[in-house]
Amino acid sequence: MEFNLSFSQNTALKRGDLLLAEPFLGDPNFARSVILVCEHEEEKGSFGLILNRPSNLKINEVTDQLSVEQTLYVGGPVEHNTLHFLHRFGELEGAIPLKNGVFWGGNFEQIKEYALMGKLQEDNCRFFMGYSGWGGMQLKEELTRHSWVITHANLSSIFTISSEQLWRKVLQAMGGKYKVMSNYPVEPRMN
Repeated sequence: MEFNLSFSQNTALKRGDLLLAEPFLGDPNFARSVILVCEHEEEKGSFGLILNRPSNLKINEVTDQLSVEQTLYVGGPVEHNTLHFLHRFGELEGAIPLKNGVFWGGNFEQIKEYALMGKLQEDNCRFFMGYSGWGGMQLKEELTRHSWVITHANLSSIFTISSEQLWRKVLQAMGGKYKVMSNYPVEPRMN
């Protein structure tokens, strides 16, 4: 499957952008992660969800409020006792539009109703425990150290590309040095 990507050289980060961990990032919480930025205010801080960290749990194993057997993802290392969701339901009350028909959060009672109606599928809704967060100016500092690659990608494919392939596919679609970076081995000493 081809990743639908509109890449721009503009490095100004905004809601709906993706952060890709540089292959040399030493933090195991973010190794080869792809983070969807849900909120970003340089002075106040940033909030995002890791798209490619499936857990071994299903959503119905951690809450009795949703009767769906979808994979629960690890959104990041902060507050694993919180539940977040991304979806394609623009009509959901309180949903925050990110980009390309992808929304963050909204009325949880409606999501529960959608679950009962069988509307929640892997290709239109994803659940996360925890999140990735940065304090004011923290992410700017990490970007200055080249810990992250910013891409202004079209989000239409994030629900359909496998977690194992997402980081690599996005970098390959960016081309040039990023395509080369996508092939960097996880353990360079073993190459």
